[in-house]
Amino acid sequence: MSPAHDVDLAFWYILGISLLLLFGITTVMVIFVVRYRRSRHPVPEDIRDNLALEIVWTVIPTLIALSMFYMGWKSYIGLRTVPEGAMEVEVTAQMFSWIFTYDNGRESENELVVPLGEAVKLNVTSVDVLHSLYIPAFRIKIDAVRGMTTYAWFRADEAGEYDIQCTEYCGTDHSAMIARLKIVPEQQYLTWLEAEE
Repeated sequence: MSPAHDVDLAFWYILGISLLLLFGITTVMVIFVVRYRRSRHPVPEDIRDNLALEIVWTVIPTLIALSMFYMGWKSYIGLRTVPEGAMEVEVTAQMFSWIFTYDNGRESENELVVPLGEAVKLNVTSVDVLHSLYIPAFRIKIDAVRGMTTYAWFRADEAGEYDIQCTEYCGTDHSAMIARLKIVPEQQYLTWLEAEE
């Protein structure tokens, strides 16, 4: 399964809980404002030392926060756990382009081509300043740091072309540092890989 699915699931879960709490708290607040207004209850009730109430408003938010953490952690682990046998591509960032180097030594600039159905590990580094590789369609964002190799992975499960951007301001032409991810059938990929540049 693609790690992007778990990221989306965590997002929708947290959004859903947040909306539920927003509407629930707003509804209860309006009810309390109307029902317990000063004209009906001139003397407020003291709820201090109500052990049951304190347990409820401590335990329920704690369980909600822990469930959100679990969903986020599960998606994070999915993004960091590369499947065995994943295809590896070396990614080098430089002002203001991306260089992709494949196992056979072929290089491409601003075009990452991978075969459909493969898990792809990107080993990312920089030759100059800090950059950040971002592939929105696959929920990948990883920093490219000079002298250090970071990594990200995705499953190329849908043929097509996708945007790659730098999301770390890296100089005057930062906005032009864009590339394309092309996911193609395996035979087309092998032909491209062996073709003369």
